[in-house]
Amino acid sequence: MRRLACVLVLLIGLLASSGAAQAAQVLQVRSGALLQVGDSNRSYAVQLGCVAVSPEQEAAAADWLRQALPRGTRVNLRPLGQRDGQLLARVQVVPRGSAAALDLGSGLVAAGLASASAAADCPALG
Repeated sequence: MRRLACVLVLLIGLLASSGAAQAAQVLQVRSGALLQVGDSNRSYAVQLGCVAVSPEQEAAAADWLRQALPRGTRVNLRPLGQRDGQLLARVQVVPRGSAAALDLGSGLVAAGLASASAAADCPALG
């Protein structure tokens, strides 16, 4: 119950923060759909929402994420809820210059390393 309360406080804080100025930074890619991110003095696990990575594609998906997300990459999180005590969110790389923002779930699906989830709480990828 305490863990759920912590996740809810985190979600409220993320929803209250605004734009790229409050972006989180990637600390580590833990698996093909799990990131360790931090903002200010906090560090937490973020499960990529709206995608499913098969066990056969796990290593390749993790490698793809590590290439797309060097340590310190700034990302915006769009919380969807929580699962197993971890924040479940859509994660988008904060664009630099004129580059387009990259949604990591869409990138994994486009690379053929994940499939899009059709869950009701998942807006269309893209």
